Amino acid sequence: MGAIRLDQLDAQLARGLAALYVIHGDEPLLSLEAADAVRQAARAAGFTQRQVLNVERGFDWGRLEACAASMSLFGDRTLIELRIPGGKPGTEGAAAIEAHCRTASPDVLTLVTLPRLDRKTQASGWFAALERAGVVVDVYGVDRRQLPQWIAQRLARQKQRASAEALAFIAECVEGNLLAAHQEIQKLGLLYPEGELGFEQVRAAVLDVARFDVYQLSEALLAGDLRRLARVLDGLEGEGEAPNRVLWVMSEDIRAVLRVQAAQAAGRPLQDVFREYRIWGEPRQRAIAAAARRLAPERLQGALQKAAHIDRLIKGLGKGDPWDELLELGRQLA
Repeated sequence: MGAIRLDQLDAQLARGLAALYVIHGDEPLLSLEAADAVRQAARAAGFTQRQVLNVERGFDWGRLEACAASMSLFGDRTLIELRIPGGKPGTEGAAAIEAHCRTASPDVLTLVTLPRLDRKTQASGWFAALERAGVVVDVYGVDRRQLPQWIAQRLARQKQRASAEALAFIAECVEGNLLAAHQEIQKLGLLYPEGELGFEQVRAAVLDVARFDVYQLSEALLAGDLRRLARVLDGLEGEGEAPNRVLWVMSEDIRAVLRVQAAQAAGRPLQDVFREYRIWGEPRQRAIAAAARRLAPERLQGALQKAAHIDRLIKGLGKGDPWDELLELGRQLA
């Protein structure tokens, strides 16, 4: 049946249940909510039984076929949840999934949950079989620029609203952690009545619960946003991230910008460069192209020399704090 966006799921469920749903994405809260929506629709349609299969090391894929067959035999309408946290079922699992897709029963509804899948995995035979058999829901995280609006929509569900300043404050505190954002919004609903929330009320209630990752660092570095870069670096250090991994991401970004500049100087199409160096995703491509326009090649070469110095520090071949030097590296490109 094909793929839909998360915001299209409710309308699809209202039109009638498909035989199979696939939810894959990298945002736990939104994936959980999507799965809950399918479960609720299944219960309303009379799927009163539920069987959960967690695919772990050594999982017996024969259980999938046996489960579906036994449900048909006893006549109960059943929801089978197939959870594949690793994202790849292996050869035996792929064959079992394809066979399951070919033997759909009106008394069995299947819900498959997966993490975010790369393009190669999405092009595999087993995933193509899932797409043909049912509905695939792509669950993407909320972009940083859209986060205040997302928070406003969630507040509206509990009949609350906040100023742009308050929304921006919440967004900054919970950046990268929608589950924490959800919890903070629920807290605001418990603490305060319906209506307008003042900034001081929001500030008093909301905790700094940000969860950082190196890809947020990449966004800040390419944008030249030193304030955000410093905040993300502090968060990564506090969460125990390895400085060599942070350095690798920053160095790869610098090299990517240099490659784009060289391609532009040679008159090559940017899309060719993106494909050659595996620079995927339109937001990342735009960010790298913008950085290539903003930064002189000499600054980028100097930044690579700085990165080499930091690498020596991390390996214990010099004196200094690698985290301080990583911030200084970002400052060179701000």
